[in-house]
Amino acid sequence: MQHNCARFVGKVAVLSASTNGIGLAIARRLGQEKAKVVVSSRKLGNVTRAVDILQKENIEAIGVQCHISNSEERAQLIEKAVDHFGGIDVLVVNAGVNPHIGRMLDCPEAAWDKSFDVNVKGAFLLTKEVIPLMKKRKGGNIVYISTISAYKDTF
Repeated sequence: MQHNCARFVGKVAVLSASTNGIGLAIARRLGQEKAKVVVSSRKLGNVTRAVDILQKENIEAIGVQCHISNSEERAQLIEKAVDHFGGIDVLVVNAGVNPHIGRMLDCPEAAWDKSFDVNVKGAFLLTKEVIPLMKKRKGGNIVYISTISAYKDTF
């Protein structure tokens, strides 16, 4: 489908967990609206595949292997976006894990720690690290993708 909207001309969008599903769909749409897109995933093969898909659709895109709970990989994601495209205007935090299926009160501590490290701490730190770059560009937009579990009683 061809899109003629160009709301994101001159904008750079960085997306976590954006090589499949919702993340890739958001990256694709931002690219169709002329954003320069930086996709990421924990898995390098997924990054390569997603960049190939987007570039074949004439979307200006690069990719970075990044687990948002890893400070060095977050820094590399940000650095590559800035080095390649000059800054960051849009951050989409899509990364999230759910290592425990079932009642919240039955969740083992290790599963809670993993969930918190990615879903809360990683998202917060990535945002904290990107905001100064957005300020340099006089603003930006941050979007968090969540789960229905945030609204559902799982006690």
